[in-house]
Amino acid sequence: MLPSISSSNYVGKNKVTLASSELQVNLFFISLYLVAVGQGGHKPCVQAFGADQFDGEDPVECQAKSSFFNWWYFGLCASTSVAMLILTSVQENLSWGLGFGIPCVAMVISLGVFLLGTRTYRYSVKEVKSPFVRIGQVFVIAIKNRRAKPSEIAIGEEACRTLPQHNSEQFKFLNKALQGKVCTISDVEEAKAVLRLIPIWATSLGYAIVFAQTSTFFTKQGAALDRTIFPGFEIPAASLQFFIGLAIVFFIPVYDHIFVPIARAITAKPLGITMLQRIGTGMLLSIICMVVAALVEIKRLKTAREYGLVDMPDVTIPMSVWWLLPQYVLSGIADVFTIVGLQEFFYDQVPSELRSVGLALYLSILGVGNFLSSFLVSVIEEVAGGDGKDSWFADNLNRAHLDYFYWLLAGISAVAFTAYLYFAKSYIYNRPSTI
Repeated sequence: MLPSISSSNYVGKNKVTLASSELQVNLFFISLYLVAVGQGGHKPCVQAFGADQFDGEDPVECQAKSSFFNWWYFGLCASTSVAMLILTSVQENLSWGLGFGIPCVAMVISLGVFLLGTRTYRYSVKEVKSPFVRIGQVFVIAIKNRRAKPSEIAIGEEACRTLPQHNSEQFKFLNKALQGKVCTISDVEEAKAVLRLIPIWATSLGYAIVFAQTSTFFTKQGAALDRTIFPGFEIPAASLQFFIGLAIVFFIPVYDHIFVPIARAITAKPLGITMLQRIGTGMLLSIICMVVAALVEIKRLKTAREYGLVDMPDVTIPMSVWWLLPQYVLSGIADVFTIVGLQEFFYDQVPSELRSVGLALYLSILGVGNFLSSFLVSVIEEVAGGDGKDSWFADNLNRAHLDYFYWLLAGISAVAFTAYLYFAKSYIYNRPSTI
């Protein structure tokens, strides 16, 4: 005979379950927000602090600082690749708690190692006016003095021309801040250096939009293909991003130990190629990546039609996932050039006190690129998916047209790359000794 359960007991237990479930959801979202806040404080500062351990005025340490950005990104991508392979398997096959617990323990250990080196770190501490105040003051005073006669600031402009590393004719309107001697020549040149970053930041957004596709539509492509690596083992679609990390891990040593020495012997530059040349090379590779991705998608759609699978989206296309390997590898190599190049560029070209802010600017490129990618998708979905038509991003990928989207991104990237070349050609390095 089954024990009787009163309705009041059932309702009480149900309320406890609901309360527990709601608490878990709240804790989960709080955890996500804490991760976001932690990453926002950690990512820009850890790179800036690490690079600050090298003396930019010393030729040997200057070269080592450039290598630091390479190897920092190497460590980041290597650990991410391992996490994709191991932690996803742990979470799916063993326990999500264990899957989150392992990186938690790893972070505790890394914090301990970091603290052990406290006595050996270099710190750059200067008792000077806040750089935000200093640079902001230049813009405010330049605006106030916008009607000043040229003769009143001629002496200051002449002083600017004595600085060989800067072109005082660029953003010349800021020279008006020299009137009254509130701002120094150094303050004005710092403000100009910040303004020079804006075109580079803006033209890098084309690359960032392409960067956003690797974790979205590349994965969607892979999910429709035959992902059998060997009999009995099928790689998850999300784990295909492992190949980007693998390409980065393999190519960074090649770049640091083979490409840079050869380029250094040819160009006689400490870094082999300039930071802007490095960024531009990655942009060009990302355009090629989009072209390759479009061609592979055309091949996938053609295969679906040949086998009569257009209206069978749940059936795997008889086409190997290895067809996607070139676009993943190209994406990884492009990251080695552009992502690492942007990190070093925005660290080096801002005033010394704003280096963590400079790296935050680099991170903002990727963030804005993701937003722009989402905006493009929304607009195209609205325009191409009306009147009952299949949009470029239809749920049935065999009736979608990701190839059109990839061609569009290749075109946008090409336009952004052309603009980038224009601004890069006229860019004046803030610290020419480090390029």
